Amino acid sequence: MIISPTEAREAYDVARIRADFPILARTMRGKPLVYLDSGASAQKPRPVIDAESNVYETEYANIHRGLYYLSERATEAYEASRRTVQRFINARHAHEVIFTRNTTESINLVAASYGRRFLQPGDEIIISGLEHHSNIVPWQLLREERGVVIKIAPVGDDGDVPLEAVTRLLGPRTRLVAVTQVSNVLGTILPVADIVRAAHAAGAKVLIDGAQAVSHLPVDVQALDADFYAFSGHKLYGPTGIGVLYGKEDLLNAMPPYQGGGDMIHTVRFEKSTWAPLPQKFEAGTPAIAQVSGLAAAIDYVTALGLERIAAHENDLLAYATRQLAAVPGLRIIGTVPHKAAVVSFVLECAHPHDIAQILDGAGVAIRAGHHCAQPLMERFAVPATARASFGLYNDRADVDALVAAVQKVEEIFGR
Repeated sequence: MIISPTEAREAYDVARIRADFPILARTMRGKPLVYLDSGASAQKPRPVIDAESNVYETEYANIHRGLYYLSERATEAYEASRRTVQRFINARHAHEVIFTRNTTESINLVAASYGRRFLQPGDEIIISGLEHHSNIVPWQLLREERGVVIKIAPVGDDGDVPLEAVTRLLGPRTRLVAVTQVSNVLGTILPVADIVRAAHAAGAKVLIDGAQAVSHLPVDVQALDADFYAFSGHKLYGPTGIGVLYGKEDLLNAMPPYQGGGDMIHTVRFEKSTWAPLPQKFEAGTPAIAQVSGLAAAIDYVTALGLERIAAHENDLLAYATRQLAAVPGLRIIGTVPHKAAVVSFVLECAHPHDIAQILDGAGVAIRAGHHCAQPLMERFAVPATARASFGLYNDRADVDALVAAVQKVEEIFGR
């Protein structure tokens, strides 16, 4: 279903949605809060807060271990949440959903387990110049340990990484392509389905960093044919401390455990231990029990709103913000591809991004300023940092107006 911006404005009740987010009713520096940092971490709706609180108030116990009622109920809720994630990303099996702490741990799991088992010195990993540090550093650690080669698909002047930039790097030693689906800095949406097809044709596996994608776009891992897909709960309006790694069943079964401990074992002897089946093999120790319920509630929340409708609303905000910001003297938007998620990174000739963020904070407008855990991308555009406004399902045009008014104040102060 394709929804026009006009239809999105008419059908999308932002005021009602905002009422679901208690924090949006507060003030900041004496001004109404305008939260424009959802790309770093999204705010939480009441159903998520209630779901996590309910676990602690009514049904908390450790899972998979107790033979009493509370443990049974907690286990049922935990595994029901796994099935919610399975449906959300359309995984073939629930046991292909591994709960981690966040996207970072999910990628590190693949690097440590799949990388150590299957990659040899001289094997090649392709990443893009858009990547978050979490999809750079684990591969560098593997390079130091295993002698693999990392190749970088370059970023164009508009912030794009076209398919050709990736495919020209594919070769007989390519074993893995690890790319973001949506850039956390520029909002660029990569053609991941095409990248997967090309990589598979070359005999390589593909990991997709979906941290910024799942809150903006419908994700179907079977349609993508992704080998691995990683995302975090806290960017999806869910709790911190919970993330997901999807992996194809045959790959996960072939990989050794990432961590050892309780609940991931079948038997333990001093001479040798054996491992539990999926997904427990990769979930050592007591997990984030309450946070998993909060993640399921967040998924239910965005699913009820409809990701297509959310995307249409955010795209309208993005277009409006881009037009308004482009009219500010001395302001340059970095990342101008036409197909992008609702993120605007910009610089001002007259002020450092940290100064921009500080003055906006005084106006109650919360944005991110810095390198956004993407220092190589900053170097690509020859800037030390950018100011970044990232929009969520609860933002409206009044938030954009407040952002632009505050940026104009920065220009007035520093541009004289």
